[in-house]
This record gives sequence, structure tokens and C-alpha cells, in this order.
Amino acid sequence: MKWQVSKTEDGLLLKEYLTKVHGFSRRIIRSITSEQGCLLINEMFATVRRKLVEGDMVEVIFPSEKRGPLMHAEPIPLVIIYEDEDVIVIDKQAGMPSIPSHLHKQGTLANALLHHYEQQQLDYTVHIVTRLDRDTSGLMLVAKHRLSHSILSLSQQRGEVNRRYQAIISGHLKLKEGTIDAPIARKSTSIIERIVDPTGKKAITHFRVVEETNDNTVIQIQLETGRTHQIRVHFSYLGNPLVGDDLYGGATDKISRQALHCTDLSFIHPRTKKKIECTSDIPNDMKKISQF
Repeated sequence: MKWQVSKTEDGLLLKEYLTKVHGFSRRIIRSITSEQGCLLINEMFATVRRKLVEGDMVEVIFPSEKRGPLMHAEPIPLVIIYEDEDVIVIDKQAGMPSIPSHLHKQGTLANALLHHYEQQQLDYTVHIVTRLDRDTSGLMLVAKHRLSHSILSLSQQRGEVNRRYQAIISGHLKLKEGTIDAPIARKSTSIIERIVDPTGKKAITHFRVVEETNDNTVIQIQLETGRTHQIRVHFSYLGNPLVGDDLYGGATDKISRQALHCTDLSFIHPRTKKKIECTSDIPNDMKKISQF
């Protein structure tokens, strides 16, 4: 990464320039200097205490990123909605795990991304910002390098990364619009399942009814928090589990996975600071069980 120091940045220490102007965390700066990366000013090695002068060319070379033992590139097609040198937005299909595990070592989004990066000769690992469950489809935001990931993680904490979903739930809701504010905890008898529990972490879900059929309701959802299985747990808690969600009580006669799709994603770009907005159409398996 290269930048030219402007008049307003004249006199800053390199450390101040990186943190205040470009959003570097102290942890990232330490990793650069301790893990065989380097900081250059006008193509000469520099320390973070170097004072900058207008017109200086600052360059940061990141150290190589380590990949987990289960991470390996696979030539799997990706639906890319947006991509630049810092971020990539993927429209993930249902049935694809986000990252490899001992149960799902192949066919993951992460492995597909590694192949995509290798095709671009990028020595990156995978930095997922907004993860989706294996059987949830739709938009996912991925940072392409550690700086982008660090900035987007902070942005997410500030509520600047927004996702909207559509889901199909069983039955009908009493309210056409509302908020579910119910803490979520891990179920003591399961390593996967979550429950609403007063000892859990704060979880807030906003919803609006889009349409109703005889048996089901199509809803639009906006998350205020991002707990594991949050949407699935909250609507099961109300007595209206997602159609197809057998883990939380949903009927599976109409669809073989939870009827949940991330339709909208917006975020502040980590480098340009411009707002990026992406959309995704409802997949066919959800269209078949309701009218959109």
C-alpha cells in the first residue's frame, strides 16, 4: 500500500499517520514490524518514530498471512457482487459452509476464496466480516487483507455494517412490525444449538411483515446485534420457527433448509470511506413456497 503525504499531514510521526489517517491499529503496526513486514518512506526503511514531510511516499508491506491447517484452495465458482483491492462481497448459495471445519473440510466459501486469491496472485488468508450459517444464503462481506478487516470490524461495532434479510416463518405474527429483544445463550446440552436465556448475550432483531399466506409469513428482518443463529432462535422463541429449520422446530416438507436469505448489505468502505450498497434476489427454493 502506498500513499503520498499531504500538506495537512506534514509533521506527523509515521505511527500517527498510519493510525489517525489510515485506520491502522497498534496491533497491526506491531505485526508489520515483528513479522517480516516493513515500513518504507521514499523507498527507505523507516521506524514508526520517523517524522513525515509533505510529499513523502509512505509504503507499507504486510508480512505473509498464515492460513489455518484446514484452509486450502478449491476451484469452486463464486457469485461476486462487488470486489476491489480491499473487500469482496459474495452472494453465497445455501449449503455452503463459510469456513472449513472437521465436519466440512471441503466445499467452503473460504476455500473458494483462497483459489480466487491465488488466481490474482494474492498471498492472503480469509477474513470474513459477516458470516452466514451453512444453509443460509445471500450476501457476505469479506475483507481481503488484515487492515481492511480491522477497520471493518470496528465499523461493524459502530453499527455501520448493515444487513437486511428475508425469511419465511411458520404461521402468523400478532404484530405486523416490531422488535424482539431477547438474550441468547448456548444450550447447555448442545455445542450447536442456542436458546433465549436471561443469562445470555444481548440480542435484538427488528422485523416487518411483507406478506402472509395461509400457513406462512414472509418477513423482512434487520439485525441490531449479530449473535449465532439469532434470527432462527428469536422466531422459534416466538413460536414461529423458520420454514425448513429442523434444528429449531421448522417444518421441512416445503424446503430442505431454513428459509433465510440476506438480501441487502451496506458498509462504509475501509479505504474510500464511501458507502457501498449491495443487493441479492430471493433464491428459487424460497420463491417456490411463497409469492414474492
